[in-house]
Amino acid sequence: MSAKEVRIGLLGLGTVGTGVVSIISRHQEELRHQVGCPVTIKKVLVRNLDKKRDIELDDSVVTDQIEDVLFDQDIDVIIEVMGGVETTKEHLLTALRNGKHVVTANKDLMAIYGAELLKVAAEHNCDVYYEASVAGGIPILRSLSDGLSADRITKMMGIVNGTTNYILTKMTQNGSSYEEVLTQAQELGFAESDPTADVEGLDAARKMAILATLGFSMNVSLDDVTVKGISSVTKTDLDYCDQLGYTMKLIGLAKRDEGRVEVSVEPTLLPKDHPLASVHNEYNAVYVYGEAVGETMFYGPGAGSLPTATAVVSDLVSVMKNMRLGVCGRAVQEPLHQRVMKQANEIDSKYFLRLRVVDQAGTFQAVTSLFAEYGVSFEKLLQLPLEANEVAEVIVITHHTNKENYENLYKKLSELEVIESIESCYRVEGGR
Repeated sequence: MSAKEVRIGLLGLGTVGTGVVSIISRHQEELRHQVGCPVTIKKVLVRNLDKKRDIELDDSVVTDQIEDVLFDQDIDVIIEVMGGVETTKEHLLTALRNGKHVVTANKDLMAIYGAELLKVAAEHNCDVYYEASVAGGIPILRSLSDGLSADRITKMMGIVNGTTNYILTKMTQNGSSYEEVLTQAQELGFAESDPTADVEGLDAARKMAILATLGFSMNVSLDDVTVKGISSVTKTDLDYCDQLGYTMKLIGLAKRDEGRVEVSVEPTLLPKDHPLASVHNEYNAVYVYGEAVGETMFYGPGAGSLPTATAVVSDLVSVMKNMRLGVCGRAVQEPLHQRVMKQANEIDSKYFLRLRVVDQAGTFQAVTSLFAEYGVSFEKLLQLPLEANEVAEVIVITHHTNKENYENLYKKLSELEVIESIESCYRVEGGR
């Protein structure tokens, strides 16, 4: 580490990259106080040199050639905020092999190749930090690795995608349809033009894989996460949730029982008095349950230029402190536990079901008999006649049952003659 300055190579100058440049330039006094020297951005990789930007940089700093950054011997730390997976992985591996530390906000990359990057970093006495890859400005990864490191984490549950939380908030508050709110979210910049990764739960799944890997000290991959998005959620579903005393959120859940884990992302009903039920719009929140500490909750903006950039620069400060102490690359540890995923009969939950049934004598008895056959009992029940075709809707919230029983019940319900359709089904968390 230079006694005079720490030099940064920045990959990407989009929303987050611009925020990083802004914080580093405006917070020099604080950074110098933290690490004892100034921080200089030496090179910035961009796609288009001619593009007009919201922040001024000297022409000598900006480049469209990745080699200008990766092979510059004066650069100490690479900050990656450009996105992408395969090509970006190769760039960062090259940086690490050239002795450069890495800070990244790339959840896709870390969910898939995090273990490989950390291994290579340790081999070359380099650091890899990735706080900004999960929940934007909320320091959840640092809290797991540092603040709660003495505890045994048993459960992590939260809202880790701002786009879907915004959509569900507006659908619930305004009675709007999914399609209407998605269009509004795109116009406001809360949703991408192609929102698939957000609304189908893939973005949240990547974050939950990272949280589970770190929180449980085991290699949990993206393929281990059960994923269901919000694109099929209707206004009718949300109205029934409200009547029954619940709010719907896209919930990421990672739970460990006796060494066996489950990780999922799916629309979930929460009691209205649950703290996560009051997390609105683009905000994120994560509950962490530890055997010693009990329940803790982390809340804040899940995205945005400056919140995410704050997490990036905080990671940069950690790298620079390690450089000063000469301990870079020593924090990486192999996972303590072998990954063992729960089987369906080991996953316990309550469920919401909305059934469209033939409104005639014997229907209710046929439905309840099938529930009884699989040992699934009712906690709450609504039966509402519909105007057309002598059809009624039956809305059920079950007591706790295991996933295997529920899936078998669901299959038999779909085959029952008196049931015209299963309109929707969701997991229920919280409450007794």
